Amino acid sequence: MSHDLKSHLADLMRSALRSVAPAEADSEIAIERPKQAAHGDFSCNLAMQLARSLKRNPRQLAQLLLAELPTSPLVDRAEVAGAGFINFRLRPAAKLEVVHDVLEQANAFGCSTAGGKQKVVVEFVSANPTGPLHVGHGRGAAYGGSLCKLLAFAGWDVTSEFYVNDAGRQMDILALSTWLRYVQLAGGDAGQLPFPSNAYQGSYVREMARQLLTAHGDRFVHQATRVTDGVPPLPDAERTDGEATQQREAHLDALIGNAKQLLAGDWAYVHDHVLTEQLADCRGDLEESGVCFDVWFSERSLFATGLVARCVERLEKGGHLYRQDGARWFRSTAFGDEKDRVVQRENGQYTYFASDIAYHLNKYERGFQRIINVWGADHHGYIARVKGAVSALGLDAERLEVALVQFAVLYRAGRKAQMSTRSGEFVTLRTLRDEVGNDACRFFYVLRKSDQHLDFDLDLAKSQSNENPVYYIQYAHARVCSLLSLWAGDPETLAAADLSRLDNAHELGLAARLGEFPEVVEAAADDLAPHLIAFYLKDLAAEFHSYYNAERMLVDDPALRAARVALAAAVRQVIRNAMAILGVSCPESM
Repeated sequence: MSHDLKSHLADLMRSALRSVAPAEADSEIAIERPKQAAHGDFSCNLAMQLARSLKRNPRQLAQLLLAELPTSPLVDRAEVAGAGFINFRLRPAAKLEVVHDVLEQANAFGCSTAGGKQKVVVEFVSANPTGPLHVGHGRGAAYGGSLCKLLAFAGWDVTSEFYVNDAGRQMDILALSTWLRYVQLAGGDAGQLPFPSNAYQGSYVREMARQLLTAHGDRFVHQATRVTDGVPPLPDAERTDGEATQQREAHLDALIGNAKQLLAGDWAYVHDHVLTEQLADCRGDLEESGVCFDVWFSERSLFATGLVARCVERLEKGGHLYRQDGARWFRSTAFGDEKDRVVQRENGQYTYFASDIAYHLNKYERGFQRIINVWGADHHGYIARVKGAVSALGLDAERLEVALVQFAVLYRAGRKAQMSTRSGEFVTLRTLRDEVGNDACRFFYVLRKSDQHLDFDLDLAKSQSNENPVYYIQYAHARVCSLLSLWAGDPETLAAADLSRLDNAHELGLAARLGEFPEVVEAAADDLAPHLIAFYLKDLAAEFHSYYNAERMLVDDPALRAARVALAAAVRQVIRNAMAILGVSCPESM
């Protein structure tokens, strides 16, 4: 209905413009909602927009336009305000028509065709499958999951995708960590070796080691001298300087090399075992959070299909690579990056960047008109080099968008929780859900713009108070459910209720708020901003609670009673539609 109203008002303004300035009749006419209700229901800045080209004072031009404005059964009055705005005040019937729209369209109210069913892929989370998801990953999951639902609601053909980093060093470290724990459990002299501090420490590593021992006994055990053969010594544990860090990483890499040599074909088995276990845990965790992926894309498949090699050769032929110290470098600086990047090392191995370029080429080849990556804010510097590589491949880099997500910082009893998957000291997403519930997780994660820092207040998330936005919104929904139960009428009759009986400020304000929902959906989809839906829900719930507390719903007058119940039912429907976008439930009783 709001789109129809805006179109109607724009038509009125265009008619006036044809009379005042025929040469400008094709000008774009923007109809917006004023920030303050006192300024009317809609506003138009056309006079200020054209004042310079028409060499007119904006207010005088606005008066001329106002004088030529056709009358409308929907408009109560129009007036010039401020520097030259034309503000429209609608008749109550025009505002209230949205209630009928909501009840008739139900789950479809607010849906848009703006996306035109064009194909868009949203890749998010894509955490290394090296351990349980922590609360930082949870924000990316909630944001990405809500964004996919939002874009689908706005008319896009959405594919959600998780990029599995199953070909890199981190997976090798996890496989080594599990094997070393397995050797400890199996006994023998190798079990006495010190466990590297920069390997994966969590209890889940020991559990995977126990699985290997149960299934295969001591099959993968080797002597300590062979495990440590040629491995550089570790620096003193107290040292934290850069050189010590490099020594620890070199120690770890040498252990990985020995493990691969000693285990031979069994290394692939251990590697695949830990990958399968952690991916299954990750998938289960996300699905329990209400986040499901259409595609789990394997990084290893890019090598198996030869796409990485083909991609690098394509860059070479385009003149975008050069050789230095035996390695091949991409001229990333030519595309705005701070320095050039290696795509193939001197030993012939491709870098993670090379596989990432190939992954993006694959997305283009799959025919997506829009490619959205959801990355952690620490990947900000990665944007220029990826977009540069896309451009170097002759692809349209404008089709690639990156939404940055700051990690959430969890506070429990005023204390900040530390998280590190390598040290094993982290708060998992599963633990957080167990403590505050999935609904609070999903909603609190999108309460701020994705690239803003988020402090996750556990005490607030668990509270049953008006200060907890999840509770406050769900309580509004439950209140309407209770009202409808007490009313005990046929919901089908509400679409025919006489809404002219609704005439107080609360009722007209609520109707106006309902009318905003389709606009909020389109704006949120355009800006990749699910938090706008959360903000809208808070405002809608606040206005409904205020109305409910101020007016009696089930009055004796049957017509007024039906009209008020219809308005409440429309509020309930819009809450359901908006909460569904955010992946949050709407209980019928609380």
